[in-house]
Amino acid sequence: MPGGCSRGPAAGDGRLRLARLALILLGWVSSSSPTSSASSSSTSSASFLASAVSAQPPLPSQCPQPCECSEAARTVKCVNRNLTEVPTDLPPYVRNLFLTGNHLAVLPAGAFARRPPLAELAALNLSGSRLEEVRAGAFEHLPSLRQLDLSHNPLDTLSPFAFSGSNASASAPSTLEELILNHIVPPEDERHNQSFEGMVAAALRPGQALRGLRRLELASNHFLYLPRNVLAQLPSLRHLDLSNNSLVSLTYVSFRNLTHLESLHLEDNALKVLHNGTLHELQGLPHVRVFLDNNPWVCDCLMADMVAWLKDTEIVQGKARLTCAFPEKMRNRVLLQLNSADLDCDPILPQSLQTSYVFLGIVLALIGAIFLLVLYLNRKGIKKWMHNIRDACRDHMEGYHYRYEINADPRLTNLSSNSDV
Repeated sequence: MPGGCSRGPAAGDGRLRLARLALILLGWVSSSSPTSSASSSSTSSASFLASAVSAQPPLPSQCPQPCECSEAARTVKCVNRNLTEVPTDLPPYVRNLFLTGNHLAVLPAGAFARRPPLAELAALNLSGSRLEEVRAGAFEHLPSLRQLDLSHNPLDTLSPFAFSGSNASASAPSTLEELILNHIVPPEDERHNQSFEGMVAAALRPGQALRGLRRLELASNHFLYLPRNVLAQLPSLRHLDLSNNSLVSLTYVSFRNLTHLESLHLEDNALKVLHNGTLHELQGLPHVRVFLDNNPWVCDCLMADMVAWLKDTEIVQGKARLTCAFPEKMRNRVLLQLNSADLDCDPILPQSLQTSYVFLGIVLALIGAIFLLVLYLNRKGIKKWMHNIRDACRDHMEGYHYRYEINADPRLTNLSSNSDV
């Protein structure tokens, strides 16, 4: 208990003072007594001191009840403990904190605020803890935090100020260097945000909060696109992992300011071609290595510039493994072995699409034939109906013509007026 902890050291200090005073008095007495008495008194004083020291109560343990702590390794592990909130009694020496496999659900503002503060906490792992919401300022009061892992959590709400404090313009820049957000997309039936990509992008670009970030992992999140300028506020980035998503294009993404980028992982996406703007930006990065395996490249005339770029560049790792996926006649052809004669833009569709269009044409032709047959079988009724419409229109037009003649002849007009009177 806090009260007991505060009284224990004070009582121990008081006993130490008494023991020292007793030693001084015994030494003063022994100076005027015989040698035998001096030895006996020193023995008694030593035993008194030992008893005084042993009487001090032991310091209470600072490890949370469901966790495992190692002060030598500066590590606390609370793994698979079904925790619903972050423990409040974390030891201040913790440098590596594992909170994986729990049921945290919500990470509120100041979730790690403690007294004394967790000033040495550098690595925080919250993966697989069923987090659905991370609120603004959730990681405040962690001045040494360098690594944060939120992977494998169904994040439906990620505050734009989750990594920067409640106000990005007023708070100090984050100390984060590694941010791991792999597989954080929630299921479709639990998703409330209209754009999951936009939510993640908003959390990555609040002012200059993450300008010191060196590693960013966004793999396995089913991203269809990357919002414009999502990387604009990450100038220190060295490693970017976008693998195993559903990216179809990088047209609106700028890599121009990532001058320190060393690795860019784009494997297992839905990329069909890299356009000239993207190729020029990647070639302008001095240290980058690009990974493009397992994308469905479309080898038509739009691929000509990318093929020429692949043959000249050395930044693409494993480029000899890149093959065509469409059209059918080019399937499994190696991109580096293509030439301009192989790349054309004939409107050749995949066999499945061709079959679909043929089936649609047959259905439409059948519907048209049935419609014409119905018209033919009801030709007499339709003819009679047309005659009735024609007669009705003729009678209507004759009535308009009669009224026009009356209004045009002044004598008939006066006669009509007199008759009304």
